[in-house]
Amino acid sequence: MTNALPGVEDGAWYSCLTDELEALRAKARRAVHEHSSMDPGQRGACGPRLRGLLGALGDNAMIEAPFHCAYGVNIHIGDGVYLNAFCTVLDTARVEIGARSLLGPGVHIYCADHHHDAAKRAEGLERALPVTIGADVWIGGRAVILPGVTIGDGALVAAGAVVSRDVPANGKVAGVPARPI
Repeated sequence: MTNALPGVEDGAWYSCLTDELEALRAKARRAVHEHSSMDPGQRGACGPRLRGLLGALGDNAMIEAPFHCAYGVNIHIGDGVYLNAFCTVLDTARVEIGARSLLGPGVHIYCADHHHDAAKRAEGLERALPVTIGADVWIGGRAVILPGVTIGDGALVAAGAVVSRDVPANGKVAGVPARPI
């Protein structure tokens, strides 16, 4: 997996406070604003500016509004994926969502791991850890997927779960933190 952000290498500390990254975030804000404010009949499955921003958007994929992403360029969505309203993807690293996966309302996916030292955090130091979601996964509403997590094909994440560890193929997790059920 490669990171599409300039100067950002997965797992390495970098400053998120650069002009170049701010320009990319501004571009993403404009695209998600357009997507979220368009008439649904005109927007279709994904607004044109958002479609052009994403790393990949598969056939018959649907992103409901409102939607938010940090950059968009690191988001790769497979065929038939459905993101319900209020999903947020903070894609400082690559985010892969496999074919036919379904994300409930308000699902959040985070790739940014901010520095644990307050002074370094104030300097904007963070690292980017990719998130991979396999095919045919169901993620219930308001679940949070933390940086570096992989969720295997066919897995189920219960609503409200906070996923901080990998979930195996066909696994089922629930709770805070998420545990196998």
